[in-house]
Amino acid sequence: MISTTGDRMTTMNRALKVALICGVALSVTACGTVRRVLPFGLGGADAPAATASEGTRVSVLEFEQALTPSAALSGRDFFLPGPVAATAWPLPGGNAGNNVEHVIAAPAFTVAWRRDIGAGSANSRQVMAPVVADGGRVFVMDGEAQVSAVDANTGQIVWQVDVKRTEREAGRSIFGIGLGGGGTGSGGFGGGVAVGAGRVFVASGYRSMTALDAATGAVIWTQTVDSPIHGAPTVSGNRVYVVDVDNQIIAFNTANGQQDWSYRGIVEPARILRASSPAVSGDTVIAPFSSGEVVALRAANGQPVWSEVLSRTSRTSALSEIRDIAGRPVISRGFVYAVSHSGVMQAMDIRSGQAKWSLPVAGVNAPLPAGDVVYVVSKSGELTLVNRDTGAIYWTRDLNEGLVRQEGGLFGFFDRTVRPEWSGPVLASNRLVLVNSDGNLVGFDPKTGLQTASVNVGGASYIAPAAYNGALYVLTDKGQLVSIR
Repeated sequence: MISTTGDRMTTMNRALKVALICGVALSVTACGTVRRVLPFGLGGADAPAATASEGTRVSVLEFEQALTPSAALSGRDFFLPGPVAATAWPLPGGNAGNNVEHVIAAPAFTVAWRRDIGAGSANSRQVMAPVVADGGRVFVMDGEAQVSAVDANTGQIVWQVDVKRTEREAGRSIFGIGLGGGGTGSGGFGGGVAVGAGRVFVASGYRSMTALDAATGAVIWTQTVDSPIHGAPTVSGNRVYVVDVDNQIIAFNTANGQQDWSYRGIVEPARILRASSPAVSGDTVIAPFSSGEVVALRAANGQPVWSEVLSRTSRTSALSEIRDIAGRPVISRGFVYAVSHSGVMQAMDIRSGQAKWSLPVAGVNAPLPAGDVVYVVSKSGELTLVNRDTGAIYWTRDLNEGLVRQEGGLFGFFDRTVRPEWSGPVLASNRLVLVNSDGNLVGFDPKTGLQTASVNVGGASYIAPAAYNGALYVLTDKGQLVSIR
């Protein structure tokens, strides 16, 4: 049970919201860099960096384990598929497997339009639902569980629906913040949207699952659940899958909202403030949990097939106790790729769960398998290129080089080092694209990792871009949707 109250939560800076959950107290003074990850994810101290000869940066990630580039891969080329048109992005990861490799999007890398879609992030609410798009419309959810359908070409709002329930019905939110008895009606962290079969499926931190008509926004059905839903939904076949804050994955029937089955993982209240979601391939559902578990289940009945825990056995920091799989797991070419906050990135056989390779990477973003390689961004802001077959490393790049700054604390005390947070990547029109908390959408050369383009989106963003019909869409923390062409 989650016992945090609203007055125990403080905005530390624009990149961090901290809370104490079930007695898990994490020291900010131990962090060095303060992160936007709630008990839910304190970012953490970044390990010191080692500089190799000839100016090559060798990444030393969290908990004093190094990622060393392979000498055998030095200077070796690798295959990347060419970009293809993204005619739909109906799910948070682009498709049910979260495995979109390379899309045609934003070749000019310029802002086409911006649109305010509702409430931005604040102490008692968060913008954390990934953007989805289909049928000429982009669907987004603001920090107060208001869903908007936006014309993809013009940015005009077609319809808006507030799916949060009344204060009396909602009871309390994800952190136990009281919503009844004259509350503000805010505080329903979590959830997200997905599109399928002409419907928009909305998971909410206000303990509800709702299906809306994609054309009109009319409510088709609503189901209440016992616990707030933290992650965005995944639609596959005739089911929509969500994971709640109690580490329970629930499968709803898309037609009527009936619950087909559920499976509960190990209860772990400390999690990252990101909207992760399951991955589906055929009859296999891959569920990510805040306990560090990655569980494969049968889509038909929820029976477990295998389970792996991505957690370091030797921990040197309280921050590593947060084991959440905050980034979406990815199913690609018969393997599952996943990253935990506690420092494990692993490639697992989808049939057995057997690990093909494992690396000491702590991250909160989904990895990106593309062609012969896998891209991954660590929570310390390092972009690493990994050989898909062996797990050997081509190179690492410090995305925060030249961006780290010092900020003064309260009354001149508690100075802190601030490093931008990065979300992504997406491979679009031969650029590896990420967005950061400094408000920039940045493109990198996918072969070398060198920066090639940048555009300001007008505000911090902690949600990976979505690609649709030649454009990239970014949702900022202020509640503004931005189209980049």
